Amino acid sequence: MNDTDLGTLDAQTLRQLFETRRASPLEATRAALARIDQFNEAVNAYVHVDAEGAEQAAKASARRWGQGKPLSPIDGIPVSMKDLTEVAGMPCRAGSLTTSNALCDTDAPPARMLREAGAIFLGKTNTPEFGWKAVTDNRVFGATTNPWDTRLTPGGSSGGAAAAAALNMGVLHQGGDSGGSIRIPAAFTGVFGFKPTFGWTPQWPPAKEPSLSHLGPLTRSVRDAVSMLNVMGRYDYRDPYATRGQPECWGADLDKGLEGLRIGYSADLGYADVEPQIASRVKEAAEKMEALGAEVVEVDPGFSSPLDTFRKMWFTASLDQWRQMDQSQREQLDPGMVANAREAEAWSALDLFRALTDRALLTQQLEHFNQHYHLIMTPSVAVLPFEINQEVPPGSDMRDWEEWAPFSYPFNLSQQPAASVPCGFTDNGLPVGFQLAGGKFDDVRVLRACHAFMEAHPPRFPTVPNPSQYA
Repeated sequence: MNDTDLGTLDAQTLRQLFETRRASPLEATRAALARIDQFNEAVNAYVHVDAEGAEQAAKASARRWGQGKPLSPIDGIPVSMKDLTEVAGMPCRAGSLTTSNALCDTDAPPARMLREAGAIFLGKTNTPEFGWKAVTDNRVFGATTNPWDTRLTPGGSSGGAAAAAALNMGVLHQGGDSGGSIRIPAAFTGVFGFKPTFGWTPQWPPAKEPSLSHLGPLTRSVRDAVSMLNVMGRYDYRDPYATRGQPECWGADLDKGLEGLRIGYSADLGYADVEPQIASRVKEAAEKMEALGAEVVEVDPGFSSPLDTFRKMWFTASLDQWRQMDQSQREQLDPGMVANAREAEAWSALDLFRALTDRALLTQQLEHFNQHYHLIMTPSVAVLPFEINQEVPPGSDMRDWEEWAPFSYPFNLSQQPAASVPCGFTDNGLPVGFQLAGGKFDDVRVLRACHAFMEAHPPRFPTVPNPSQYA
C-alpha cells in the first residue's frame, strides 16, 4: 500500500493495517504529513506542524505494534490539536498577537490523554483570536479557507480542524465548541462534528467562558469520532467543571440503527430564517431518517431565541479578557472582539444574573422536550459558506456571527450533546449539514443516530482544495 492510499484512510482501517503489519504508523504519519505539504498552502488549516516530532513518535508507535503492545486502538493514528489547546513542545498562539511563540511545557487534558494513547501529534490548527467568532481568521496566521471553494470560509472557530478533516490532513482532529465552533465548521466543510455533554471532555486552562465550552472531535466518520472520545472523554481533575459518568465505550450503540427512536424535527426552531437550499436538504434528511426506521415528528420546541442570553455571557467574557490587557495589547486585538467587549460595558451584574436565570429556563425547556422526543433535529447553520475575512455574509443586515448560527448556541447554553451530520450539497456543490441534539448525558444515543444516517448515506469529501469550480 502506498502513501497516497494511506493518506485517505480512516482510523479503523489504519488500525487493522497496523495489526496485520501491512502498514506502519510511520508510513501513515508520513502520508498525513505529505497531504499537509500538498494542501495546506491552499487552505491554511495548520498553523504549526511538527514533522520531526511526529516521525519520532510514529517510530515508537511502530515498535509497539511490532511487539503486539499498542497503547490503545488509536496508537499511531495521526491527529491535530486546535491552537487553543496547550500541547507540550508546541506554541499556543490562540490566533492572537498578544501571545508569543513560546513552547508549552505541559499538555492540556485532551493532549495528555491522546499522547498516553499513542496518538501522533501532527501540529496545531487555526482558530480566530481566542475562538471568539464562528469564522476562522486572525492577525497572526490569516484566514483558513474552505476546501470546497477556497474563496469561502470553513466556519469557525474550529475551522482549521474542519478543513484538515475534509482533506484528511491527519485522521482525528480536536475542536472546541462554545457556541457552535465544532458544528458550524463541520457543516460548512461537510464533515462530522460532535459536541459532547458539558464536562465529559475535560479542558484546562479553562476557556474564556468555561461553562459554555465543550471539546470534541471533527472527523470523517462517527466511528473515528468515537475512537477519539474513548480516549479524551475521561475525567481530569484539573478541569474544575469536569464531571464523571462517561460511557465506557462512547460507541456502544452505534450499530443499533434508528428503530425505536422518536425525533422531533424543527426546520427553524420557530424563529430562524434559513437559506432555502439548506432547508430543503435538511428536510430531505429528515425524510431519510424516517425511512431508516425513526419516528420523525415536525415540532416547534416552544422557546424563543436565546440570542440576548447568549450574548450577555459571551460578550461579558470578552470584556473580562479585554480588561485584563494593557493598552498596547488591546490595540492588537480583533476589532470585532473589542466591539463586543465594549458593548458589555453597559450591562450590570443584574443583567448577567437574569441571563443566567434565562439560561436555566431554556435548559429546563429542552430537557422537558427530551422527555417526549429522544432527539431534536434542525439545520446546523442557517446560511451557506460565505467569503473569507468576513464575519457575516456580505450584503446581509447582520452584525455578528450568532445571527447566522441560531441553531448551535442554544445547546451550549443547555450544555447538551449535539452533532453536525453532512447531508448533501447545494445546487452549486457546497456542503449542508443537519444538527442532532439530545438530552444531557445521552451522547451514546446521539452518536448512534448520526452513525445510522452516515452509514446509509455516506458523505463525499473533496479530493483537493478547489479554488474555482463554482466561479
